Amino acid sequence: MSELLAGWPLLSIVTFLPAAGAIWVLAARAMLRGENPGFDQGVRIITLVVTLATFIASLLAFAVFNPSNPEFQLTENVPWAFGMSYAMGVDTLAMSLVVLTTFLMPICILASWHIEKQVASYMVLFLVLETLMIGVFCAQDLVLFYVFFEGGLIPMFILIGVWGGQRRVYAAFKFFLYTLLGSLLMLVAIVAMMAMARAAGIENPSSIPALTEFAAQGGFSPEIQIWLWLAFFASFAVKMPMWPVHTWLPDAHVEAPTAGSVVLAAIF
Repeated sequence: MSELLAGWPLLSIVTFLPAAGAIWVLAARAMLRGENPGFDQGVRIITLVVTLATFIASLLAFAVFNPSNPEFQLTENVPWAFGMSYAMGVDTLAMSLVVLTTFLMPICILASWHIEKQVASYMVLFLVLETLMIGVFCAQDLVLFYVFFEGGLIPMFILIGVWGGQRRVYAAFKFFLYTLLGSLLMLVAIVAMMAMARAAGIENPSSIPALTEFAAQGGFSPEIQIWLWLAFFASFAVKMPMWPVHTWLPDAHVEAPTAGSVVLAAIF
């Protein structure tokens, strides 16, 4: 099995298969909506099939993955501009979270089977959300990580705001503003880290492994490390969420659709 799958971009397949499914649903809506009375049921089935296929793909990636190897595995690296790159890779923890995400998404779709309001849009948002969540665990480039990390706010914001409970608009905006403002501090820290790494002559200043090695060699002074840590901590504290920046979670959990609440509790 490992030899057969060797050389395949497994992480990219797992990450972007849900996005391909979202495009499939959108194309089907463009061609069939209004002409096929069973369109909504067909969308549910397509979404379930795509999420199950993504789960199977993650199991194939796990079959190739060697949990006894502490290094990042299944790596992919395609250089972009300005020292950035499309870099993917997973360690044991990240691989576990990828499998957890792909395992839960078919369950979320089954829990959403009763949704009648704008079914296609709902399913597309969940597929896009799955791509963004998996990307967070696989990204090995800080810019790519930030895009995935922040991008997940948009589909979750819409899911809560459109398909949530009576106070869904309030809960959605509270969730969005809290998490966005927290993440802005992380963005400042990322820009600062990249600027210092570039000034030190690091070829790929947004590469997480390169930045890790740079930090291990004393590239960041102790004072700078404290500020960087505080910026990342503030962002993750809001996401977790920790007191006193936790008040968005009760509203989001209560007002979110059932599947959205599952994602908030287990992954997001």
